[in-house]
Amino acid sequence: MPEAASAPAVRATIGDSEFDRDTALTPRGPGVYAIDLSAGWTIINTVNGGYLLAVLGRALADALPHGDPFTISAHYLTASEPGPAVVRTDVVRTGRTLSTGQASLFQYDDEGREVERIRVLASYGDLDQLPDDVRTSAKPPAIPPLDQCFGPADSPAPVPGSSAITDRLMLKLDPSTLGWALGSPSGRGEMRAWFGLADGRDADPFSLLLAVDALPPTAFELGLSGWVPTVELTVHIRCRPAPGPLRISITTRNLAGGFLEEDAEVWDSADRLVAQSRQLARVRL
Repeated sequence: MPEAASAPAVRATIGDSEFDRDTALTPRGPGVYAIDLSAGWTIINTVNGGYLLAVLGRALADALPHGDPFTISAHYLTASEPGPAVVRTDVVRTGRTLSTGQASLFQYDDEGREVERIRVLASYGDLDQLPDDVRTSAKPPAIPPLDQCFGPADSPAPVPGSSAITDRLMLKLDPSTLGWALGSPSGRGEMRAWFGLADGRDADPFSLLLAVDALPPTAFELGLSGWVPTVELTVHIRCRPAPGPLRISITTRNLAGGFLEEDAEVWDSADRLVAQSRQLARVRL
């Protein structure tokens, strides 16, 4: 069992936290929702892709008869900015155990034209109805105890790419994947960390959508720097996470033509694989 994270004096709860407030949508009509994208979840000036995925995930949970995302695939078309946005959803199919829908998030450009930022297709179900049978060769990542790992606050100088989102996360990185921060990237394309929300809110399926895209990019450990925008991200939610900190492992095996993949695994405090993802991202060589 992993070592517990130090909790804030007053812990936020699921449904009553900054993350919940900042991903809450206001219905504007059948399948249409309004939201003000918070600047608190930005990377430099761009809204984090995992936060955006959680926003659209919540919209589909409201629009579909099932409430839990099982698989969700997103294509990031243009960079989102803090401020007003509209989400439009469409029910594709409903069944007894799974329902499928699609959603898009729109903002307006400087000339008042509507611009689609992200489009997703997802299938939802009920995680509590899944059987308990598990047959796996996957193992939790080997990460040092939390007090032997390091976060943005431990850096003697601002970490490149740091942003407002780091204030909202409990993020402690495995020292063996921190060479990039010391000017000596390992070249292995790996990133591992303890993860949680800074206000102590426990994880749920929607915060898992944030978690898979919250670590520094593996490109940093490959010796690259700068923005690594996501082109496509697919997430599989495997079960409802137990209370406590999460462990995240991300690996990249292939960088070619200015694109790389990131494969992520998210493990909970009960040593269960609760989420998996793969994304394609663009790098500036």
